Amino acid sequence: MTALPPLLAGDEPPPFEIANAGGAAPLVLVCDHASNRVPRALHHLGLAPAPLRDHIAWDIGAADVARRLSRRFDAPLALTNYSRLVIDCNRALADPTSIPAESDGIAVPGNRGLSQGARLQRAETLFQPYQDAVARLIAAKAERGPPPALVSIHSFTPVFQRTRRPWHVGVLWNEDRRLAIPLMEALRRNADHAVGDNEPYSARDGIGYTIAVHAERAGLPHVALEIRQDLIATAAGAEEWAGIVGDGLAAAFEAAGIALAPAGSAA
Repeated sequence: MTALPPLLAGDEPPPFEIANAGGAAPLVLVCDHASNRVPRALHHLGLAPAPLRDHIAWDIGAADVARRLSRRFDAPLALTNYSRLVIDCNRALADPTSIPAESDGIAVPGNRGLSQGARLQRAETLFQPYQDAVARLIAAKAERGPPPALVSIHSFTPVFQRTRRPWHVGVLWNEDRRLAIPLMEALRRNADHAVGDNEPYSARDGIGYTIAVHAERAGLPHVALEIRQDLIATAAGAEEWAGIVGDGLAAAFEAAGIALAPAGSAA
C-alpha cells in the first residue's frame, strides 16, 4: 500500500487547542465544531469559500461563547482546530456523517470516493488526538478532586431545510437530569427565551459522541448546549449569550451540588 503524504504540514495548527488548561473548576468544557479550517493538503475539500464560512463547516459562534464560559468558570476548554467537514469529532467513526459526502444539500467533493487509508488518516490525525485530549483533561481533574462535569457547546442554524427553528437555545440530554433540568428551569425564567428540550437535536438520537464516550459511560454530570447561530455570530452576541448561558449553568451547578468559585465576568 502506498503511504499517504502527511495530512498536516509542519506550519499548520495542531488538531486541537486547550484553553485555560490550568482552570481550577471541577468542570471541563468542549467545543467539537470550533473551527472551519481545512488542511492545505485537502485543497478546501473542493469547495468554494462560501460553504466553508457557513454552518455546514463549523458551529458559528460556539468557540467564542465557549472561551467566555471557560474564563467565567475558570475551567479548561478543548476545541477542535479543523472543520467538521474534514472529520466530525462529535460522531462515531462508523457514522455515515463522520466524513460527509454531502452536508445540508451541498456536495463535498473532497470527501467522495475516499480510500479506507485516507479515512483512517483523518481519524488518526484529527479525531483521535482531540478525543484523547478531552480524556486527559477529565482524568487530570479526577486525580486532583471530584470527577468533573462535562459541558459541550454547539450552535445551530436558524433555518434548516426551509424550516425556521424558533428556539434561542436548546438543552440536550439523555438520561442524566442533574444539569439539564435545572438549566432549562433557569433559562426559562426569562419568558423571552425560547428554550428547547432536546431541540433542535436530541441527545437520544446518538449524535453526541463526545458526551456519550467521556461522560455518560463514566457517570459524570453532563449536558450539551445548542445556541442559535444568528444570536452569537458577533462578539457582542457571543458576550450576551455567554452571560445568559453562564447564569443558567451557574444555577444548574448549584442545584447539582457542584461547587464552583464565584462567577466572574463572561466578557
